[in-house]
Order: sequence, then C-alpha cells, then structure tokens
Amino acid sequence: MDLTIHTTFLPQTDPEAALAFYRDTLGFEVRNDVGYGGMRWITVGPADQPGTSIVLYPPEADPGVTDDERRTIAEMMAKGTYARLILATKDLDGTFERLEAGCGGGAEVVQEPTEQPYGVRDCAFRDPAGNHIRINELR
Repeated sequence: MDLTIHTTFLPQTDPEAALAFYRDTLGFEVRNDVGYGGMRWITVGPADQPGTSIVLYPPEADPGVTDDERRTIAEMMAKGTYARLILATKDLDGTFERLEAGCGGGAEVVQEPTEQPYGVRDCAFRDPAGNHIRINELR
C-alpha cells in the first residue's frame, strides 16, 4: 500500500485564537477557512508539506454527539486530555524559544525541551483550545 497522512482534525473553541497559534506562532499556512451556521472550520498546514493538513474544527458541529458527550469533550479539552498532535523539528531548542516567545492568547508551555527515558528529546505546549502539542527533535 502507498498511504500518506492527508488530513487530521483537532478541535478548536476560538477560531481567532486558533489562527493566532497555528498561523502566527507555528507558522502554518491557512489553506481554507469556512464558516457555516455560526461555526468555522480552518485548515492549516506546513507550507513545505502541501499534502498534509490539520482541520481546526468546532467540536459541537458533529450532530451525532449528545449533550452529555459535548460536556465531556469540553471538560477533556480544558484538561488537555482530549486531542494531541506530535510535530517534529531538527532544531528543538530554537523552535522552543520561538514558540515560547510567541505564546499568548491562551497557548501555554507544558514542558521545556527534555531528554525522555523512551529515547526522544521533546517539548510540549497546549494550544488555546487545550490540545496537547508535543514537538520531537529529529535526530
């Protein structure tokens, strides 16, 4: 099989804060920004990877989710346990410094660059919606 990762979804609760983090702080390009019924779906991705996208979506948009499930999702997002994304860079320290300086609008540092016992060196942030973002160092 010849498979690639094309698109993944991360929930967002504030489209402007999501744009500020993913576009302005991470440097991703905005590929699509669609509104419908008072909600927005924003597609972003690395400029040098046009075939890989992240759709930042409103979690309340799924009609199959019950009100109880929506409350659970909101609670998990607030704790940073609902969704996660792992990125990678060759320059972890430089990336961390730029991201730390650009954090604001609800994004926060979770972990400074650390050598993990399982063989990777990484750092972690939470985006404005609470999603756990880890950045691994490519070796």
